[in-house]
Amino acid sequence: MSHTPIDYQIVNAKINELGIPDLGTAKIREIVKLVDDIEAASGEKYIRMEMGVPGLEPAGVSTDAEIEALRQGVASRYANIEGIPEVKKEISRFCKLFLDIDVSPKSCITTVGSMQGSMAAFLVANRNDRNKEGTLFLDPGFPVQKQQCILLGHNYRTFDVYNYRGKKLRKKMEEYLQTRKVSTILYSNPNNPSWICFTEEELQIIGELAAEYDVIVIEDLAYFGMDFRRDISKPGEPPFQATVAKYTDMYILLISCSKTFSYAGQRIGIMVMSDKLFNSRFPDLLRYYTTDNFGHSMIYGALYALSAGPCHSAQFAVAAILKAANEGQYNIVEAVREYGERAKIMKGLFIKYGFKIVYDLDVDQPLADGFYFTISWPVYRGGELLKELLYYGISAISLEITGSERTEGLRACVSQTPLDRMNLLEERLKIFRQDH
Repeated sequence: MSHTPIDYQIVNAKINELGIPDLGTAKIREIVKLVDDIEAASGEKYIRMEMGVPGLEPAGVSTDAEIEALRQGVASRYANIEGIPEVKKEISRFCKLFLDIDVSPKSCITTVGSMQGSMAAFLVANRNDRNKEGTLFLDPGFPVQKQQCILLGHNYRTFDVYNYRGKKLRKKMEEYLQTRKVSTILYSNPNNPSWICFTEEELQIIGELAAEYDVIVIEDLAYFGMDFRRDISKPGEPPFQATVAKYTDMYILLISCSKTFSYAGQRIGIMVMSDKLFNSRFPDLLRYYTTDNFGHSMIYGALYALSAGPCHSAQFAVAAILKAANEGQYNIVEAVREYGERAKIMKGLFIKYGFKIVYDLDVDQPLADGFYFTISWPVYRGGELLKELLYYGISAISLEITGSERTEGLRACVSQTPLDRMNLLEERLKIFRQDH
């Protein structure tokens, strides 16, 4: 350990204080806490790849709109729980212009981040049929969503989708759907952590199976537009953001304002329900809510109980940035394209110094450069590799907690490593290579 940039005794002491014997099972926020403590004790700054914290400045139009709303006194008033009219209107327009789908403003609501959106979706969509049990996760995925199901007492099923791409996806999904116990299907696209992107063929398979087995699809679009191989930035012009909404009319879309709009700190997200789902009636919802109407139960049942709506002023910020994007005055892709540039450099450095990319292909195409990538090192499991990298001032999370079958790997996020820190990353990887 003589070459390590971080004192291994400090690292070991802080790991012991965390109280988790295997870092491969540590939650994201636990790793954040661990690295914070090591940085404080050692005085050394890490290359931090463990958490998807947006690393770019928010658009001025959003900040200015929120400041103006605060000056107008909105902080003293509760917002409408359904979302302010301005934001609902612009969400509906955004869906038409960037996803090419029609959805009315009433079916568009704001949430306290996408995490609250998934929690609310589980609270309603997993309770609409007393004979069903919970969610089928097309993994790997965001580990907190499974934790939400556990907290709610919902069962879930899961498989690593990487080996079942294309036509093979249908047969694999049917293994689970034929039980008739699945109420929802959830996945992220682009995928967190692997960064694979479902093809139109795969989205059609998901949509058709959802219709056949009477299942609601929850599509997590946290990284909207960040498959930089396709420029979806021109409103109303193809190509559009790929979505299962083209292939089923029973869907919930979760659109994060944290990543694409760099507005993470205000904790606001978007939930879009298809009009058909919003207006659907499920008698079994009466076990928990005052009505069997899905949309009403979502808003006045689940969301009302969770938070009674997101920050009032932040809704004006989101309305402003959506309006600018809808009218072609703000390019949502160019604003975050730097993430792809960072990923290309960082992946190149890890490969240069002997690491392997775990999820390296998107069906038969090279994986896109985006917000995340995955790495491994011979002989180490994920938790072991994570511990080794901590001695060299580099952090990440284990793929083990994401539902991945590739437990030798780590997820790396590019968002907290700006271009001017790439030299430091290379210095530390070079030392790691020398020692291994």
